[in-house]
Amino acid sequence: MARPAVLSDLIPGSRVRDVALVAGGAALTGLAAQLSFPLPGSPVPVSGQTFAVVLVGAALGMNRAALSMMLYLLAGVAGVPWFAEGASGFGGASFGYVIGFIAAAALVGRLAERGGDRTVARTVGTMVLGNLVIYAFGLPVLIAVTQMDLVTGLVKGVLPFLLGDALKIVVAAGLLPAAWRLSRR
Repeated sequence: MARPAVLSDLIPGSRVRDVALVAGGAALTGLAAQLSFPLPGSPVPVSGQTFAVVLVGAALGMNRAALSMMLYLLAGVAGVPWFAEGASGFGGASFGYVIGFIAAAALVGRLAERGGDRTVARTVGTMVLGNLVIYAFGLPVLIAVTQMDLVTGLVKGVLPFLLGDALKIVVAAGLLPAAWRLSRR
């Protein structure tokens, strides 16, 4: 058997498995989004979405993870109330972050395919890059929608989330390498 590129490759199957994994990744992200609360002074709530996005990326690999986040975005735009705080639809101050989920999941997935989730140090680096991609998409949309200047955008759309994202990265850095160790048993 060939070495699995990502954790989901350990599950036997083909197209049906891939469809289930893509749908499951979108559902996990939607569920994690419901773990959210408003942040005073920011139009962007704190949620579990970013944690789900980087985990889905690492577990599914680039293509399935990107498709999963596209499904999450498209279903949310179509009316499924699974964005943070039960929101759905197109636009809004935090919509850029949701768009960034696609690119972040793809990047994290690609890095995981290349071993970026096998050790704690590599997982931290992979997850940091994924979070930076989310910010890179989210911040410009936040600024455009709210008419904030760059400094205010950073203060309201990035800085309040750094500690939480660091904690999510620490958890992922423990979970993913541990899952790989377990898979070798």
